[in-house]
Amino acid sequence: MNASLYRAVAFDLDGTLVDSIADLAAAANAMREALGMVPLPQARICTHVGDGVATLVHRALTDAHDGEAPQALWEQGFALFVQHYRTHLADHTRPYPGVTEALGLLKQLQLPLAVVTNKSSRLAMPLLEQLGLAGYFCMVLGGDSLPEKKPSAMPLLHVAEQLALKPGQLLMVGDSANDVLAARAAGCGAAVVAYGYADAATLGADHIVTSLVELYDLLKNESH
Repeated sequence: MNASLYRAVAFDLDGTLVDSIADLAAAANAMREALGMVPLPQARICTHVGDGVATLVHRALTDAHDGEAPQALWEQGFALFVQHYRTHLADHTRPYPGVTEALGLLKQLQLPLAVVTNKSSRLAMPLLEQLGLAGYFCMVLGGDSLPEKKPSAMPLLHVAEQLALKPGQLLMVGDSANDVLAARAAGCGAAVVAYGYADAATLGADHIVTSLVELYDLLKNESH
């Protein structure tokens, strides 16, 4: 994928822009404890993250990646999870090192920036606002914003259309297979961070960065 084509950048949220696992794990365990279940290790809950809160609740209730809790239990668990998480969004969640600097540098290049996350927009927007990141983005798409979410191509195709770009002019930056699969399905470039919740080397992206600041070097010569 030729970096000279990129005219905008879309970012995943959890595991890419922010390290949120401590607060997600706390909400999952608060839910489990309210339902009389023993807590799960944070590292275990980390393996359940990436497909949105609805799926995380299923996985946290069953402690299985493909687990599906009974509907009544899931509905109770979902309400408990969201109630706790909404009031503790940024207790421990922080941007990864270099994120704020990188976003500022990319804005200097006048590149439109978007967030494409599977997290509900009702949770993603307040989190970005609480962390002082919301102002960097012209668009925030959550897992509930469109009929389909990553790994579907739909969110990235929507971003490209709204920005009047060809899909190949959009770079998707994430940390998971869903991010790369969505980019491939849409015909976008794919970059992954080395510090995220998955093994970056196994994801098959066009670019791997150890810090988002490296994106500036990738794109600066091509944005003028």
